[in-house]
Amino acid sequence: MVSHSSLPITITQVTKTYGKVFALDHVDLHIKSGEFLTLLGPSGSGKTTLLTVLAGFTRPDGGSLKFGDKEMITVPPHKRELGMVFQNYALFPHMSVAANVAFPLKLRGIAGAESARRVERALEMVRLGGFGSRGVDQLSGGQRQRVALARAMVFEPRIMLMDEPLSALDKQLREHMQIELRQLHEQLGMTTVYVTHDQREALTMSDRIAVINGGRIMQIDTPRVIYERPANRFVAEFIGESTFVPVSVAAGQLTLGGQVLQTAEPLTGDGAHTMLLRPERLRVLGATQEAGPGFNLLQATLVNAVYQGDSSLLQVALADGTLVQVRSASNGLVDSSQLAAGQALRLALAVKDTVLLSDQGSPA
Repeated sequence: MVSHSSLPITITQVTKTYGKVFALDHVDLHIKSGEFLTLLGPSGSGKTTLLTVLAGFTRPDGGSLKFGDKEMITVPPHKRELGMVFQNYALFPHMSVAANVAFPLKLRGIAGAESARRVERALEMVRLGGFGSRGVDQLSGGQRQRVALARAMVFEPRIMLMDEPLSALDKQLREHMQIELRQLHEQLGMTTVYVTHDQREALTMSDRIAVINGGRIMQIDTPRVIYERPANRFVAEFIGESTFVPVSVAAGQLTLGGQVLQTAEPLTGDGAHTMLLRPERLRVLGATQEAGPGFNLLQATLVNAVYQGDSSLLQVALADGTLVQVRSASNGLVDSSQLAAGQALRLALAVKDTVLLSDQGSPA
């Protein structure tokens, strides 16, 4: 549908304060042409403020915002040629589906057969072909979300902004729409900036994720790097299940409770450190299994086991008393239903998953 190229976005030292509070604290961010970038963070982190700066609804106190080579800070919202999908869809309840989708075209002076052609094509893209004559009140939540998306893309914008567009949907429909939106983005190629506080949604949909907290970007990278190599403790806590274990480094060696562990990367900075343990990366070894090369072996004692269908969540105590969680697949080699509290366990942790963290507040 998009007949012209998407645009890159360059944000340089953008700042916005409310009183003494920084909503955005000298933010630098480059979004590549055609990229799907997600702004991820907790409530109050600054992600929505940054999106409204892009949309033109919020004027920053300072900094530069460029779409391509054009400075946009003073350009009003209606002249930015953005597609935008809101959390509540913002559809007109008194209009038909087709009239809702045609509204951006009407504002641009496109009417008649050309408007009808574009509207039907947009509806077909979101799998609502033939729904044009229906009223908005006749649609399900997922269908309304698709109408909002068709309306946002019908005039072929080069940049699409999405503000938590799936948050009102139930879990199953939300996960289905995540895949649909991602596939639609790959077809259309628009530069897309997506806001969410849902970590799994960000991991599922994004080319890159910018994790934001306190108006600052903590880390920006691919979903895999964000998850497997978080830049600091905040990112590690916000993305995925995490346990943080005190460890020490001396003379290039990492030790946990007196046990030396191998790491994939060289160690620097002697003293106390924090190691990240992801529950699904710890493997419970069977009685005859060996950890093998490329794995660290940890001795532990089972404290509790909770069955959760596809997996069991084990709480275990390491040799030094540190409590950690282990997620064990229900079809794994070790049957968690046969484990008893107080039982000795051996855990295998891949060397590549032995990750040390920087301080919590350090930005990327």
